[in-house]
Amino acid sequence: MTAPATPDGLLLVDKPAGVSSHDVVNAARRAVGERRIGHAGTLDPFATGLLVLLVGRATRLLPHIPDEPKVYEARLRFGHETDTEDLAGQPTREAPRPTRAALLEALPTIIGRIEQVPPAYSAKRVDGKRAYELARAGAEVTLKPSTVTVHRVELSALALDPDGRVEEATMRVVCGGGTYVRSLARDWARAAGSAAHLVALRRLATGPFRVEDATTLDALRNGDAALRPALDALPGFPVQRLSDDELAK
Repeated sequence: MTAPATPDGLLLVDKPAGVSSHDVVNAARRAVGERRIGHAGTLDPFATGLLVLLVGRATRLLPHIPDEPKVYEARLRFGHETDTEDLAGQPTREAPRPTRAALLEALPTIIGRIEQVPPAYSAKRVDGKRAYELARAGAEVTLKPSTVTVHRVELSALALDPDGRVEEATMRVVCGGGTYVRSLARDWARAAGSAAHLVALRRLATGPFRVEDATTLDALRNGDAALRPALDALPGFPVQRLSDDELAK
């Protein structure tokens, strides 16, 4: 008896703010009728943008898909840090807002191959538990620095307060996997003698995949999965197409 066909392929989703990446995966499972769904990197609930999902047998391709560099647009607010390093957390440290000159002078410190301490509210494991679980329980979380690569940081907008200091900044970050943009904003502000946290984060691209090509969560929930062929997950890879005879052999 032949096993029923299962949906296989690549699914790009534009995640909205306020839902978890797991919520999007669950919506995709319902939309395509397949439980086997893998992802090439999650997003925090407050963040928006591209999620790359592989469905069915295509999940076997996950170790091989090109998933770097990551491209993000981030907006950060100066004046204080939070425990989560984003707008959902509680204030932990205050500092004067920086000048534009101080920010530009500090910018090279967050570009290149750098050592980065991940946020306490992250999925990093500490003694077998997720760091965010320990942080939420009130435990003091100390994480070791990780080596990450930041290829480029571009400033696209600065908002000044009445005193001429920078209140908010918007930056485009091109980086390797494992980079926490929240922590990048934290360290940049500290290097400029200030403090900051993220108020918005959007993933624009993962490797060759672009958010402009993604389906929305609403469309997914309405049954429009926009499932693409599995081979679309491996752009640039050589393909050997088999005839029926070759397939039988």
